[in-house]
Amino acid sequence: MIQKLRMKFIGIFMGSLMLVIVLVMGLLNFLNYREAIQSADNILDILAENDGSFPPPRQPEDMEIREAPQEENTESTSGGASGETSEESPQEAPEGHREIFHGRGWLSPETPYETRFFVVSLNEDGEILSTDTGKIAAVDEETAKDYAEKIWDSQRTQGFVSQYRYRLQETDEGFLAIFLDCSRNLQACRSVLLTSAGVSILGILLVFGLVFFFSGMVMKPVYESYEKQKRFITDAGHEIKTPLTILGADMDVLGMEIGENEWLEDMRRQNQRLTVLTNDLIYLARMEEGTSKLQMIELPFSDLVEETAQSFQALAIVEKKFFHLQIQPMVMLRGDEQGLRKLVSILLDNAVKYSEENGSITLSLEKTGRMVRLSVENTAEGISKEMVSHLFERFYRADASRNSRKGGYGIGLSIAEAIVLAHKGEIKASVQEGQSLKITVLLPAKEWTKERA
Repeated sequence: MIQKLRMKFIGIFMGSLMLVIVLVMGLLNFLNYREAIQSADNILDILAENDGSFPPPRQPEDMEIREAPQEENTESTSGGASGETSEESPQEAPEGHREIFHGRGWLSPETPYETRFFVVSLNEDGEILSTDTGKIAAVDEETAKDYAEKIWDSQRTQGFVSQYRYRLQETDEGFLAIFLDCSRNLQACRSVLLTSAGVSILGILLVFGLVFFFSGMVMKPVYESYEKQKRFITDAGHEIKTPLTILGADMDVLGMEIGENEWLEDMRRQNQRLTVLTNDLIYLARMEEGTSKLQMIELPFSDLVEETAQSFQALAIVEKKFFHLQIQPMVMLRGDEQGLRKLVSILLDNAVKYSEENGSITLSLEKTGRMVRLSVENTAEGISKEMVSHLFERFYRADASRNSRKGGYGIGLSIAEAIVLAHKGEIKASVQEGQSLKITVLLPAKEWTKERA
């Protein structure tokens, strides 16, 4: 149980860490990609405004070249009667650079020489009028026409075709398709994505190793304490069994000496209850420790369940309860016969004890796919979903008064859970409309062959 708790903690921690890393890295890569797209769109805006070319350099009527201001002249720029700067003046260029202001921000003088693009002119019907591939070496005239036809057929004015970001601009003569080579930007985005993914995976593996190592150190005292507790129960149970056996023998001798009476009978009854409780505790401790040697064999589970259920039918009739069996024949599984009989007995005993008079008990067994489904349902008034969540805890009883009239000590379902887990199965409880309790067991099935039949 402690080991499962440790694995659960590591799983939740690593899951939370992976979620945070995925969100952070995803956001960073998204912003990086969006910045690359915005940069490409800004250049496409300039090309679209200038009919598919960059504005000529050093033309005062189209752009303005400014020196970056010196620190000693900053005070003089704020002089004058008003002490305010003109709203029409462009924003300042970065210090130490001469850059071109084109109306959308500062553009590096090297941009026209670094940018690779091509332009295709089309008429209003989509027929290609001319192509200009002088600013790119990777695309010839035919390829440029193919790209232009693709974007015209797509009826989109902006997007990607291959590694080229395009803009379809309407002009007086028709349309102008401008294609910008974004291979470097896209490659940079891919490099950032792969690097961040690799670093994230490496970091997650490193954190997993550290958490796994240190969680073992942290849980070690708890694990040792839990193991000591289980060993104490097993050892104490064995020590208690001997005096209980002696007490039983002494009471038998005393009965022969003085005769039977109600006090002696009560002593025998209480001695028997202690013996049953001790045996159950030892069995549960052994199952949880994994020291109980299970004889795993292939057996007809349908026959085993039916035989075990027959011993409870008479008890149900005596207590005026309706008992229903729905057992699918020839259901096979591999398991420990003694443990499985005890499992079915615990479920039926629990159902008979806690169902009301004139109530009903239904046991069903069926094979569903690769699993065997065993369920026991009984009427039980007043049971809530909160109670159901505690049913498999040791010494828990839904009857808060712990009435001894019904017998039991609240560890039967704990034993049932241990048996199911030892058979690699699953057990769960559920409330059916607040009127009945249903306990379902899923166990791995085995195919029925002719040889077995």
